[in-house]
Amino acid sequence: MKAMRLIVALAVCLSIVSAALAQQPSAPLTSGNAAPPIPKKITTDMKQALQPRDESSEPAAETPATTKALDLVGTQKYLLGPGDVLDLRVFNEPQFSDKLQVSDEGYVEVPFVGAIPARCRTDVEVRKDITTALTKFLRSPQVSLRITEAKSRPPAVVFGAVREAARVEMKRRVRLLDLLAFSGGVTEQAGGDIQIFHTEPVMCPEREPEAAAAAALEQQAKTAEAGAVEGSFTVYKLADLKLGKIEANPIIRPGDIIIVRDAPPVYVTGAVNSPTGLYLREKLPLSRAIAMVGGTRKGAKTSDVRIYRLKPGTQEQEIVRVNYDDIKKQKQPDMMLQAYDVIEVPEQGGFLHGVKEFILKQSLPMAGGTLTQVPLRILY
Repeated sequence: MKAMRLIVALAVCLSIVSAALAQQPSAPLTSGNAAPPIPKKITTDMKQALQPRDESSEPAAETPATTKALDLVGTQKYLLGPGDVLDLRVFNEPQFSDKLQVSDEGYVEVPFVGAIPARCRTDVEVRKDITTALTKFLRSPQVSLRITEAKSRPPAVVFGAVREAARVEMKRRVRLLDLLAFSGGVTEQAGGDIQIFHTEPVMCPEREPEAAAAAALEQQAKTAEAGAVEGSFTVYKLADLKLGKIEANPIIRPGDIIIVRDAPPVYVTGAVNSPTGLYLREKLPLSRAIAMVGGTRKGAKTSDVRIYRLKPGTQEQEIVRVNYDDIKKQKQPDMMLQAYDVIEVPEQGGFLHGVKEFILKQSLPMAGGTLTQVPLRILY
C-alpha cells in the first residue's frame, strides 16, 4: 500500500515539472552563445574592403612623396624623356603587352589604347594612366611597367685630376661630391678649381625645381659679368667643397662636363736638398716652397734668390730678386709664388746654370687621359 502511494507521488512531481518546462518560450539552439547583431555600417565597410579595388579609377592622394617624385631614400626618381624604352605587361592579356618608346613629343603608344603622356613623368604615374585606360576593355587589369632603356639623358663626363675619368649615366639626382667620389676622388695634382660645363638645359624644370633654380641663378651670374658669353662654364672651389658648403656642391645635370683642374707647377732648383717641381694650390709663399724641398744646402747664397717669372700676356721672363735671409728674419714680407715660377737658389760661388735642362727633366704626372677610352659607368 505504501509503495503505491510513493509511485503516485513521484508521477505527480514529474507531471508538474514537465508542465512548467512546457510553459517557457522556446529559444534558438545558439541563443546562449550568440553575439549581438552587427551594425549595418560595419558590414557595408567590410564588404567594400573585401572587394578588389581598382587603383586606376580612384585619384591618388597627393602626398609629399608623389608630388616631389621622391623615392623611399629621398633621391629623385627617374623622369621619363624622349627615347626611353619601357616594357608593358598586362596579366593574361598578351594583346596589350608591348615595348613602348617615348616619342619626341613625349608620348607612348599603347596597343588599342592610344597615346599616353610620358614626358617628365615617372613610370609609376604612366602605369596608373595605362591601367585607367585599360578599364574600358578589361575588368581590374593587372599592369606591369618598367624602364628597360634610359636614353633621354646623356651621361655626365668627369675627368682631369681624378683617379678614374668616367662617363656616368645617372639614374637619380646626383651632386658634384657624389660624382667625384664615384670617380675615386681627386688626386694630389688637383688644384683649387672645378669647372662645370652645362651642355643640356634642364629637361623638366617644373618637376626639378632645385635644378631649375640653380640654373637660373647661374644664368643671372653670367649675365651680370662683363663679357659673359653663351656656353661659358661655372667654377667651384675645391676647398669650399671639402668644408661642406652647400653652394659648392651643385646638382649635376645630364650631359654636364666636369673638369677638375690640375694645379699649375712651380720649380725649385739650385742649392736645395731636393730640387723638384711643386703643385701650386691656392697660395704658396717662397719660404714654404723651399721648406717643401728640404731647405737650402750648406753654402747656399740665400741673400740673393732669383725667381724667373713670365710676364703677363707674353713669353718673356722677368727676374725677381729676393733676400731669403730677410724673409726668415721677418724684415720683409714673404714672396707669394705664381704659376710656372722657377726659383733658383745659387751657390756662394755664383749662380747655377742649367735651369732649362732641369725643367726638361722634371715632369709632373698628368691626370685624366683621353676620353675616347673612358668607360661608361652607371650611378644608381
